[in-house]
Amino acid sequence: MRNVKVISSEECVPKHKLLVMDMWFKATKSWHRKFEPRVQVRKLNEEKTCEEYRRMVGDKVEEAKWKGLGVNDHWQQMKGIIIESAQDICGLTKGPRRHKETWWWNEEVAEAVREKKIKYGKWKRESTKEARMEYKKSKKNAKRVISSAKEKKQKECANDINDPECQNEIFRMAK
Repeated sequence: MRNVKVISSEECVPKHKLLVMDMWFKATKSWHRKFEPRVQVRKLNEEKTCEEYRRMVGDKVEEAKWKGLGVNDHWQQMKGIIIESAQDICGLTKGPRRHKETWWWNEEVAEAVREKKIKYGKWKRESTKEARMEYKKSKKNAKRVISSAKEKKQKECANDINDPECQNEIFRMAK
């Protein structure tokens, strides 16, 4: 808090004075939501999958025991049938991709990145110029190693472009 002032001529409420100040707050770290698998309902656009889903829901509705249930129990049972059938037929999402581009990743890159992370931690703990310079050197080295690995892998793929075994690899990288 800084510049705290009471303005005595200004009454907010009887027997209370206006207080003015500058306040600074630290921003809190926002947490990412945890991944929750979702049903892949887009697969129901395919006619074969849609027909299979309809058949499964119809079979489960016929098998269900509906007598003696209230409206809410009816709804919960029907909801369970619909969701369970969709999960069985369509499947669930597997989660976010961990590494977006790992087709060029190798042991040399892993070692350079590991060294960079260690130097970064040392710089943050010690807060010295020497540690910062070491981190900057390892960061520059990691960038160099990554770019050379990417270039090497691209040249390999360019040479193997007509090989039928590597065509699937090329489509996977393009994805």
